[in-house]
Amino acid sequence: MAVSPELLEILRCPKCKSELEINAEETRLKCLNPECSLVYPIRDNIPVMLVDEATVEK
Repeated sequence: MAVSPELLEILRCPKCKSELEINAEETRLKCLNPECSLVYPIRDNIPVMLVDEATVEK
């Protein structure tokens, strides 16, 4: 697993502070806030938690 369950529990969206969920391929973390919906990439098993690197997915 790219991101451990313990880390996923404490990670929050840097923009809105909402919880995140990991996709099935374990390549992205998506903000669960429907008003934000930013998706953060995971590169080399490290979440890139920068708003500038995020994309929007509705």
